[in-house]
Amino acid sequence: MEYIIIILTSIVFIILLKRIFNIKISVLKNYKEDENLTKLTDKFPNNIELTKEILKKLNNEKVQIKENLDSETSLYIALTDTISISSKKNSFARIQTIAHECAHSVQNKTIHISNFIISNIYLIYFALILILTIFNLISNPLLYLCIFAILGFLQFTIRAYLEIDAMTKAKYIAKEYMQEKEIISKEEIDLICTEYDKLNKMGIPFYVWNLFSKNMIKIIIYAIIAII
Repeated sequence: MEYIIIILTSIVFIILLKRIFNIKISVLKNYKEDENLTKLTDKFPNNIELTKEILKKLNNEKVQIKENLDSETSLYIALTDTISISSKKNSFARIQTIAHECAHSVQNKTIHISNFIISNIYLIYFALILILTIFNLISNPLLYLCIFAILGFLQFTIRAYLEIDAMTKAKYIAKEYMQEKEIISKEEIDLICTEYDKLNKMGIPFYVWNLFSKNMIKIIIYAIIAII
């Protein structure tokens, strides 16, 4: 019975948080970039040069920069202190996206390393208890589920902090960068930043809800296995 309660509670939490954050997945999926804004940001340097200039602005030129032509996702890797830049071009959001990864590079390294360690422990622990439960090698699944939930809360808290911090700062870093370059007018920069605000208002709540939901779904999966 307790597992049924856990499953139902997890589902309720997912739905409730979606309502609280007013998440509209259809709006996100159907979002289309403004071509006029893209033409404005295309006037700025290519992704690699853009990353170098923003890192210089942040006084963090020790970071390695690599271009990943096979990916459309940019990523900061804390263990190697490397920013992997996507091949994505012709997007007005690319300046904020690169600023986001650069913002990650100046965050507290201890938090980044902790995020890496805890996230991996969390995933390994999940796989391990799942296998042991399937083969009936665990006598008290509820105890292991509680430990897993605590690990998940810790992983969620650290990851959400890193992402919200970077997302929030990225817009301001991007705006200051564009103002310093003086390639486009103040009015044009304001138009771009207004759209960045719009993206963040949708993107930040969605990221938090999505991360939370993934953790809840893992709890649901384990609870179902424990019942079986």
